[in-house]
Amino acid sequence: MGMSVGTASKGRRRGRRAARGGVISEINVTPFVDVMLVLLIIFMVAAPLLTVGVPIDLPETQANALNSETQPITVSVNDQGQVYLQETEVPLNEVVAKLQAIARSGYEERIYVRGDRSADYGTVMQVMARISAAGYRNLGLVTLQEQEN
Repeated sequence: MGMSVGTASKGRRRGRRAARGGVISEINVTPFVDVMLVLLIIFMVAAPLLTVGVPIDLPETQANALNSETQPITVSVNDQGQVYLQETEVPLNEVVAKLQAIARSGYEERIYVRGDRSADYGTVMQVMARISAAGYRNLGLVTLQEQEN
């Protein structure tokens, strides 16, 4: 590793320690590893919480997850019937105008509709109908993976 500074009665010795109680020139990596493991755990717990900020109780299905390279536009309907575009609440009649303003790839933009489990079915269908009538064809409903008991 390295040489330590110090004198011994029989001359200098190479190795970890020059003499009893001499200076050790090693780096202790144990605290570094501990800090990195704590940070890893924090990020693993925090990452799923950073998805979408609108709290919605999604229904569960047996459908497989879709692979997506880009972040899709998300329209959410909570249990009170309020409509959110990404994390911003918007009136139902302004959803299409706001979508057209933020859609980067036009009518081929992927749009996910998230409806709360206890949300009114009619409100979710109104949102989807307005988006579909505006020309957007790449719509999807977001659900949770069904848990087997």
